[in-house]
Amino acid sequence: MSITVTTWSLEQTSPADLRPTAAPDGDVRIVRAEVPSPEFSRFLYTAVGGDVRWNDRLGITYAQWEELLARPGTETWVAYEKGTPAGYAELQAQDGGSVEIVYFGLIPSFRGRRIGGHLLSYAVARAWDLAERWPGLTPTKRVWLHTCSKDGPHAMDNYLRRGFTLFDTVVAEESEAAAPGPWPSAHG
Repeated sequence: MSITVTTWSLEQTSPADLRPTAAPDGDVRIVRAEVPSPEFSRFLYTAVGGDVRWNDRLGITYAQWEELLARPGTETWVAYEKGTPAGYAELQAQDGGSVEIVYFGLIPSFRGRRIGGHLLSYAVARAWDLAERWPGLTPTKRVWLHTCSKDGPHAMDNYLRRGFTLFDTVVAEESEAAAPGPWPSAHG
C-alpha cells in the first residue's frame, strides 16, 4: 500500500533571518554530543522519529552510522529537560557553505512544552556559526531543511516562525511503512 507524502524544503540565507524564541521555563539545556556515538544517535533517531515513520537510517550498519557522524561539520545537539533527553538536531555541513538540519525533533512526551522552538532556534544559530568550530569549512551562507506531511502537526509552523522560507515542494507516493517505535501504544 502507498501513501501520498508532501515534502517541503525551507531555507534561511542570512543569520538575520533567524527569529529565535525564548527558552522555556524550567531546567532545559542544549548540549552538543561531541563524541560521535552510533548507539546514542540511533536512540535519538528512533525515539524522535519512531511515531512519524522515520525509517531511512534503520537499515544502515554501525560502521555507516560512525561514518555519518564523523564527517567534518556534522554535529548533534541534544535538548535535555531535567537531565533527560527531550529531542535533538543533527547538522551537516555541505559544499558551498550550506548546512542542512538533517534531523530535528522531540521525543513525543516532550512535545507541546515550548522545547521545540527553543531547540530549533539554538540549532539554527549553531548552523550559522558551524565553521567557527570546524577549521577549514566554508562559512555558512545558507541553512536549510525539509519536512513532510508525515511529520508532527506543528513542525511547519515552527520552521516558519523561526524565519525559514519555502523554496521547494514535492509530492510523491511512498510505500506505507509501520512506525518503528518507540513501541506500540507508548503515548496512546
